[in-house]
Amino acid sequence: MNEKILLVEDDPAIAEMVVNHLRKDGMQVQHITDGIIASKFISSEKYDIILLDLMLPGIDGIELLKKIREKSFVPVLILSAKDSDIDKALGLGFGADDYLAKPFSLVELSARIKASLRRATQYTYKTTTKEETKQIKIHELTLDLETLRVFKKKKEIQLTSKEFQILKLFMTEPKRAFSKEQIYRSIWNEDFFADENAIQVHISRLREKIEEEASSPKYIKTVWGIGYRMGDF
Repeated sequence: MNEKILLVEDDPAIAEMVVNHLRKDGMQVQHITDGIIASKFISSEKYDIILLDLMLPGIDGIELLKKIREKSFVPVLILSAKDSDIDKALGLGFGADDYLAKPFSLVELSARIKASLRRATQYTYKTTTKEETKQIKIHELTLDLETLRVFKKKKEIQLTSKEFQILKLFMTEPKRAFSKEQIYRSIWNEDFFADENAIQVHISRLREKIEEEASSPKYIKTVWGIGYRMGDF
């Protein structure tokens, strides 16, 4: 492995431990302690994954995450001592791919990083296979599989990587109802551990972006007792 990793962490003890471990694992690691400085590096450098603390000097992790998602689908793994459901929901809602609460084991960190990198690689491959239709259209929504962009009434909608994948899942099989477990396995490519919160947050954020009224969705319908499906038009 020779992946390039950006670690944004202001705790020197944690940073030293993580950097040493990942470098022994064969990864390139760049460490930055300040949110503002990290933002400049993210704008000029390319990384395979970003490890992001929430409590940072300069600008906090959530604000930095928003800036990342304005420009990139790079996997982001949040490392934070803030282990509440609200903090997890915020991180996932603004586009993080995973969340690991401190204190964490280095073995689990490595496993999470490799899983995120594997998902990103598989996602890139799947969305560029020539066998797929280049565009999927349902009512006023158009999903472009070649450019990974989504439009509604010809106006582009900015989605995170996970939001795009969930919408693609529904639009590819519009008549099918997906359980939360099926969505999790399809998008995260991992076993489902009853982490319904992650799916609910992404569905909620996606509805806010594509629906006229998120509280009365037309595109992503709730199928009570099962999960979600594409609406009929």
